[in-house]
Amino acid sequence: MAVLLKNIVNQIDRLPGYNVYGRVTSVLGMLVEVASAEGILSIGDHCQILARRGRKVLCEVVGFRDGLALVMPFSTLEGIGLGCSVEIAAADPVIYPDEAWLGRVINAFGEPIDGKGALPTGSKKYLVQNSPPPAHRRQRVGDKIDLGVRAMNAFLTVCKGQRMGIFAGSGIGKSTILSMMARHTDADTSVIGLIGERGREAREFIEDDLGEEGMKRSIVVVATSDEPPLVRRQAAYLTMAVAEYFRDRKRDVLCLMDSVTRFAMAQREISLSAGEPPATRGYTPTVFAELPRLLERAGPGTIDQGSITGLFTVLVEGDDHNEPVADAVRGILDGHVVLDRNIAERGRYPAVNILRSISRTMPDCNTDAQNAIIDRAKQLVSVYEDMAELIRLGAYRQGSDPQVDEAIHYFAGIEEFLHQGKGDSTTLEQCYVDLAQRLDMNYGPDGTLEVQAENPKEGVI
Repeated sequence: MAVLLKNIVNQIDRLPGYNVYGRVTSVLGMLVEVASAEGILSIGDHCQILARRGRKVLCEVVGFRDGLALVMPFSTLEGIGLGCSVEIAAADPVIYPDEAWLGRVINAFGEPIDGKGALPTGSKKYLVQNSPPPAHRRQRVGDKIDLGVRAMNAFLTVCKGQRMGIFAGSGIGKSTILSMMARHTDADTSVIGLIGERGREAREFIEDDLGEEGMKRSIVVVATSDEPPLVRRQAAYLTMAVAEYFRDRKRDVLCLMDSVTRFAMAQREISLSAGEPPATRGYTPTVFAELPRLLERAGPGTIDQGSITGLFTVLVEGDDHNEPVADAVRGILDGHVVLDRNIAERGRYPAVNILRSISRTMPDCNTDAQNAIIDRAKQLVSVYEDMAELIRLGAYRQGSDPQVDEAIHYFAGIEEFLHQGKGDSTTLEQCYVDLAQRLDMNYGPDGTLEVQAENPKEGVI
């Protein structure tokens, strides 16, 4: 009751002193034209159409044409006709996050959808479509962040404030690897955006993948694939706004978004409806302008803020990693993780292809000993993959090439290291110890590295 009364008081304080009304002049598809809005509305503003039977339809301004405002609804257009009144609110969409949002599931408007009662509202407003801190005021990326996933910790080390993309086709395990990182990370807070995903997967992700422990320090934003494009797009922006709230409280936030491709598809639907001409594969120029606006909001904060470490999944169409959205996102982010369908089909999960993936903070974030372990493992995998077909066909004879013999000897151990169940977790330091042991290398607690006598070519680092 106290939370409800506080929310009512806050809403009363934020009510405008007067209302301005326009009227509907045309409805075409999902686009509505509104007259009498000159000089009041701007792109991104919200308004409400008063439909039949007292129904109010929330809309967003997406463009202007011939003196009319072009608006799109956040729901269906049922009951809207010519002459309907439009309640205009000339204000940017905002939310009022609060610490008590942790452990809750919300929709694209910051409303609870988990059946656990009302959400308290904070005292400070956050713009849903906000701008990142100025580049010259931002800190550099921080120390390593422990994600609990061996393939990520060892081969694709992520630092606080870094932004990584997870690129994969459908059904290869993007959501699963996200849930593993959300559950096992040592970040202070996790903000998870499920954008345009299957409705049945929301509860499965929260209850089975994320689990009770992971949910305690997480906020999940959900917009399913059947919701209008404006809702899906807003859910992505709201995910970043909630992450910015905790960043401003000097937290190290892990922001997980699944997926950026659904955000791009939603923006494409909006732009095409507004009359913007398509460009590459039907994606409009606005899509490629909005992607950096969204993704740049993650990253290190200013000197008096925390950081937002962003991990964004990209659904590559037809397993084509050079399709337009994947190509654009890869150029914006600080590294990419490639999930390979061939690896998944042979039963190794997470199906991370360590040779095609890269973290741009490596090798600078590692010690010389740690880099030596990773470089040796990648070299062995590379040699094995080059000869994989001949090895599987039995055409390679042992002793023909010492490097290939060595790669065959160690490959199974490296694959076993990379294979990990959803409930398993390995710390950053333990990853280097385990991998070094599989390569017959001794990684000491003082950071020194020795190669055992079986490999006399190697020395001490």
